[in-house]
Amino acid sequence: MSAVELLALAVALSMDAFAVAVCAGCALRTVSARHYVRLSLTFGFFQFFMPVAGWYLGLSVRHVIEAWDHWVAFLLLAWIGGGMIRGAFSDESCPVRDPTQGKKLFVLAVATSIDALAVGFSFSLLHIDVWKPALLIGGVCALITSGGLLAGTLLAHADLFGRRVGFAGGAVLLAIGLRILYEHGVFKTFIAG
Repeated sequence: MSAVELLALAVALSMDAFAVAVCAGCALRTVSARHYVRLSLTFGFFQFFMPVAGWYLGLSVRHVIEAWDHWVAFLLLAWIGGGMIRGAFSDESCPVRDPTQGKKLFVLAVATSIDALAVGFSFSLLHIDVWKPALLIGGVCALITSGGLLAGTLLAHADLFGRRVGFAGGAVLLAIGLRILYEHGVFKTFIAG
């Protein structure tokens, strides 16, 4: 795999993290250095860790994980997204609690990096050493996450969404979850059945 292909893969794997970071930036409105560090390093670490974990798991459990990985990602994203949508309709002045800390941060990091687990499986199949690609994927994700957080902050201060920030962010997370199901052919099964 060439350096250009690895970079393209790293960017593609980071798109879910970017979308979540934009939503987080909109929800927070004012982002501190601590927010940047927590979100970027956590997302970057999980994007690094998941390919390594997938590579070590290898073929022996691939059929088990592949059968439900997309459902896990969907449920995690739907849970967080649903909470953001509910918060948008509450009377609180800020519709969303800080998504860069606690359980929400962990859930979002796992949900946005599950696809990287499959990449690790494929590296194992292709006999590609996982360490350099995993480091690149994690680093690129951390940078892209920072950019998404900044973009979300700028959108929030432009008042493009107003109080609908939580709703828009939750809808984006649900859309990402539905896209994951679509990419795994779930809707074809329902339509054909």
